[in-house]
Parts: sequence; structure tokens; C-alpha cells
Amino acid sequence: MADDELELTELEGDAASGPPLVAEDDSEGPELPRSARDLEAVYDIPVQVSAVLGKATMQVSQLLKLGRGAVVELDRKVGEAIDIYVNNRLVARGEVVVVEDRLGVTMTEIIKSDRS
Repeated sequence: MADDELELTELEGDAASGPPLVAEDDSEGPELPRSARDLEAVYDIPVQVSAVLGKATMQVSQLLKLGRGAVVELDRKVGEAIDIYVNNRLVARGEVVVVEDRLGVTMTEIIKSDRS
């Protein structure tokens, strides 16, 4: 067994007698686990999220002929997953949903990056 793996028996025990798993600080609420605390520095960084329904290619002359009510055919079929980008990087696929009177996106698949 690797050093970073824990067996269930190592976690068992009387919760009342053992130390708390999460330390509490009354001034700021419960303290976050170390891995979550490491991310606190990036919580306020803005990112651009885009949901791409589909794409189309056309000549500029065709684009200039478009007017109100024009329909542009996209490369996706009805019900096909849409792409979700964060800062121009594909991170997930999902479906369009309606939330009250607004459109939203629900993620159905997370795309794993090869970048390490």
C-alpha cells in the first residue's frame, strides 16, 4: 500500500474522543481542508466562460446579407452536447437548460486535459 493511501480502519474510531477532522474558528466559520485552502488565492480571479452551441463557416459577403430573422445553420444537431470553454480552453460538454426565464447550461461531461 502506498504512503498516501489510507485504509478504512485508520479512519475508524470514536469521533467524540478523537480530534476533529475540520478545525473550527468562530471568527471565520469552519476552516477549510488544506487542499481547499491552497485554492483560496485564486477564488477572486475572473474567468471567461463560453457555451458554444455550434459553429458555421461563411463568406463575408454571405454574412453581410444576413438580416433580422435570418437563420444560420450550425454544425450540431438538436440534442447534441454543446462545448463549454473556460478562458478559450474546452473543459466540459453539456446541455442547454431553462432556469426560470433564462437559459443555462448543465455540465454532463468533464474534459480531462493532457496538460500537467
